[in-house]
Amino acid sequence: MSINLPPISDVPAAETAVMPGEGPGGGLWRGAWRRLRRNPTAIMGAAIIAFFVLVAVFAPLLAPYEPGSAQWSGDVTPTTVPGPDDDHLLGLDRFGSDLYTQLLFGARQSLVYGVVSTAIGLSVGALLGVLAGGLGGWVDTAVMRAVDIMLSVPSLLLAVSIAAVLGQNAYSIMIAIGAAQVPIFARLLRGSMLAQGRTDYVLAANALGIRRRRIVMGHMLPNAIGPTIVQATLNLATAIIEVAALSFLGLGSSDPAVAEWGRMLVAAQDRFEAAPRLALLPGTAIAVTALGFTLFGEALREALDPRNRR
Repeated sequence: MSINLPPISDVPAAETAVMPGEGPGGGLWRGAWRRLRRNPTAIMGAAIIAFFVLVAVFAPLLAPYEPGSAQWSGDVTPTTVPGPDDDHLLGLDRFGSDLYTQLLFGARQSLVYGVVSTAIGLSVGALLGVLAGGLGGWVDTAVMRAVDIMLSVPSLLLAVSIAAVLGQNAYSIMIAIGAAQVPIFARLLRGSMLAQGRTDYVLAANALGIRRRRIVMGHMLPNAIGPTIVQATLNLATAIIEVAALSFLGLGSSDPAVAEWGRMLVAAQDRFEAAPRLALLPGTAIAVTALGFTLFGEALREALDPRNRR
């Protein structure tokens, strides 16, 4: 029995047309951007991030005093820290500096330290994860053994060791914290890449003889990067706290003129009962900033999810 098939020209256009944003040449990211603009979660997260970025950029214009200026240190005692008044909107900190000014300038330092260190960890960790999960074999074994060695050392101890070797400066802190985050991103992306490698579309692409590099970079990586991006947003708050820990151990900047939210938390430990706002305000700033990155990262993960592309 013969079956008469309609000519190709008779097939409905809806069945043959490529969906907007799904074609080659960056279509995945164009489609993700289109979905992000319609996602209220992404808009809220982006608004929070934009707010703190603007505060960091315009801190010199918004702050009434210079950061770290301590003209009122005589009024501060272990049991008494002056609260808000007409001259100081949020009162003083333990060093006698204007707390409102410290919070504004702290946004600049904390965001730079957190974002740069997380970007370092994400970039290096993603590279290792792609090599291990995409190539497999002896490459996977060698990369994962190196990652296991790094994981055997507590992240803070690893950061302290690297910062001590590189010296006491801002760059060493960011590199140290970024290096401590590398194993997290490497293992997470490797696991996602291995999961993608068992999917039907990857098996079909291998059967068709498509080059491995194209499969890894063009298909597996875009579908596996979502959880890694979300983890990067969650690591921002941890990075800010670790900056404070390194400063507390004497590896960061000890200059009170350098305002940083994490260092403000450390400085408020022995003044919490007398003035809890010294810890609550920078802690709230850290939490809200991390929330903004988390909301945006989660929305980005959903936008990159292939199940949501239609």
